[in-house]
Amino acid sequence: MDSVRYVTAERVAHLTLDRPEALNALTPDQRDHVIHLLTEASGDPGIGAVVITGTGRGFCAGADLRGGGATAERVPGDVARTIRLGAQRLIAAVLDCEKPVIAAVNGTAAGLGAHLALACDLVLAAESARFIEVFVRRGLVPDGGGAYLLPRLVGPQRAKELMFFGDALSAPEAERMGLVNRVVPDEELAKTAREWAVRLAAGPTRTLALTKQLLNASLDGDRASAFTAEAAAQEINMTTHDAQEGLRAFTERRSPVFRGR
Repeated sequence: MDSVRYVTAERVAHLTLDRPEALNALTPDQRDHVIHLLTEASGDPGIGAVVITGTGRGFCAGADLRGGGATAERVPGDVARTIRLGAQRLIAAVLDCEKPVIAAVNGTAAGLGAHLALACDLVLAAESARFIEVFVRRGLVPDGGGAYLLPRLVGPQRAKELMFFGDALSAPEAERMGLVNRVVPDEELAKTAREWAVRLAAGPTRTLALTKQLLNASLDGDRASAFTAEAAAQEINMTTHDAQEGLRAFTERRSPVFRGR
């Protein structure tokens, strides 16, 4: 699909939304294609990390509502079904991807586009980037996992402020709130994202996958469940080549050479 570019290099999958004239707003077909690509990257042993970015002035302006579906007549259940099979599947594909996913936010991230960025494991933002919880401006309840993601990142009070008012949040403000890992000059965004991704892709892939799983689940359960999951994850991890290599390298006082398995 021309409007979603997918390139792999150095064990990194680069997924670029390429509809700059629409600020990379996602049509249903594009959204489903992104889900497919994330699923493929998750299971590809040749991929160690994923970068999601956009072209032009927008990272992603959310769902493309210009097709007329937003005002079409519906029957009860249509909206919930559409959200479950659409926006929620997209966010779940990022959260469930077994590889680290980096958002390189090059411009406006609004609505579902903001949630796509915030679902990523690491968020890099260009100085010109903006984050907007735009739903309230349209009289809509936030979807695409926003009410799940945002309080976990900034706490319920900040989340309510962002979602109640729908004001644009600059990249530096987002960094101060903890929504963004790092803000970089616009011209350095792609370079920094590549450097981070290549470093992750050279790491112990299964270890990172299990660590991501533990961290994502940590706020949803009790301590006993978290401790049990941690022990089980380490049991699984110790069967991997990379874990054994890491321990050997430590005892031999050398740098480990990970193979992603």
